[in-house]
Amino acid sequence: MKLGFIGGGKMAAALIKGVLKSGICTPADVTVCDVHAPTAEKLRGETGVMIAASTAEVVGASEVIVLAVKPGDALAAIQGATSQQMESSMRWAWQGGGGKETKLLISIVAGLSIASLEKAAGDKLRIIRVMPNTPALVLAGASGFATGTQATDADAEIAQKIFGGVGLAVRVKESLLDAVTGLSGSGPAYVYTIIEALADGGVLMGLPRDLALQLAAKTVAGAAEMVMQTGMHPAALRDQVASPGGTTIAGIEALEAGGLRAALIAAVRVASQRSVALGATK
Repeated sequence: MKLGFIGGGKMAAALIKGVLKSGICTPADVTVCDVHAPTAEKLRGETGVMIAASTAEVVGASEVIVLAVKPGDALAAIQGATSQQMESSMRWAWQGGGGKETKLLISIVAGLSIASLEKAAGDKLRIIRVMPNTPALVLAGASGFATGTQATDADAEIAQKIFGGVGLAVRVKESLLDAVTGLSGSGPAYVYTIIEALADGGVLMGLPRDLALQLAAKTVAGAAEMVMQTGMHPAALRDQVASPGGTTIAGIEALEAGGLRAALIAAVRVASQRSVALGATK
């Protein structure tokens, strides 16, 4: 698969490294352009991917294009690449070289709706919108995706292959993607905060910092794996650990008193609302 990236920032880099690690693509199959040249060069040095001088060049070299720029730059990036002032050869490139088939664009831009993307692209692209997260770098990502009006079942299979190859990928209604953004898109940052706080607690009680961090991270990873492998509700797994009158239930009492549950629910809510607001401004 010839895969192109318009934008080479942190999320794009995580996806690129993930698809290379999973064997979906080779470095020669991936072409990237970024307005900040040092970012593109750093990515080439780390991965060996091809670097393009323009979005049009990425499109011409790719079967599938991933839009991975900031929300405020996304529509301009599409419009620039599809401009009628573009050289004729590049205009044909959007249409598969023969002028009959459009190309697939996968947007990972937070908050930007399929309708906005399709309006900017005209009839030159089939659109899929995806919300991935950075653990894709270690093949442990979690992504939700929705298909546009012109996208086909085959396009959905391509998205499933790319994002399923670097973790979990689920197809959802577009109306749910803002919630996916607030939960799994932003969620790693919440979990990093929890890991840091657990490690701080260990240090408070006398553990060396590096050991406390290892124990905290492995505890979070192991608990998550238990949920995934057993299929049990987290509350049932928690009850297996919380013995009557024991240490765990005392700790849970402190978490409830501190409002951890409410704070995490609120984090997902406000992040989801922020995603909606970002889309409303486009």
